[in-house]
Amino acid sequence: MSEASISAFTADPDAWRQTHLGRLLGHAMRRFDERVLELMAHDVDVPLALSNLAARAQVSAAHIHITRHLAREGSRLTELAERAGMTKQAMGALVDQCEAWGLVTRGPDPLDARARRVLFTADGLAWLDAFRSAVTQAESEFRSSVGNDIATVVTIGLEAYTAG
Repeated sequence: MSEASISAFTADPDAWRQTHLGRLLGHAMRRFDERVLELMAHDVDVPLALSNLAARAQVSAAHIHITRHLAREGSRLTELAERAGMTKQAMGALVDQCEAWGLVTRGPDPLDARARRVLFTADGLAWLDAFRSAVTQAESEFRSSVGNDIATVVTIGLEAYTAG
């Protein structure tokens, strides 16, 4: 904890609400996701309609859930919702929007004729590749910002924390 944070705690007994770990993690995730979307908005390999949506802030962190959690071979809506920690209804609304944008499509499930799978379209796969590139660059920027040693410790700590 920095000296400024310690001083803030003694001067304001409610300062912890602004500086506790959960809040810092939330801010960090939002900043990271915003940077990824900014990079994707300017990536020439992202289909133009999708980069325009990202540039106009029409794509949100919620939409990134689909990018993070949809398997290349497709996923059932219930699987997507579970992986993203969302309700099936909320994920369904996101999938509807992403389908309208041409990012995903729905198709038959080869394992169950009654079920449907959400699948990346060709544009969606280009979006996924751009997402990977943007995440790599944002991670590199994070490492440059805080230093490689600190970034490594943060990564190891978060991996251990999320595994438990």
